[in-house]
Amino acid sequence: MMPPFPLVHIADAILLIIAAEALFLTHRATRGGPALARFLPNLISGAFLVLALRLALGGAHWLALLACLAGSFAAHLYDLWRMHR
Repeated sequence: MMPPFPLVHIADAILLIIAAEALFLTHRATRGGPALARFLPNLISGAFLVLALRLALGGAHWLALLACLAGSFAAHLYDLWRMHR
């Protein structure tokens, strides 16, 4: 069964916004802004979660969902480890 048309494309739009935010913040970091290590793990974790949502709405295999959730968890754990060291 195919998912409703707008829901999949809303998740795609959110992924594009996250990618644009990452590019903008990377550009700022090269010009004296905050370091990439401050925000990149958080963006990666969020992007993996939205990608998992997009795959679920598209009817992807459960292993693809598991891989996205594992990637999000790994990025989140790295972010927590980096903050508490």
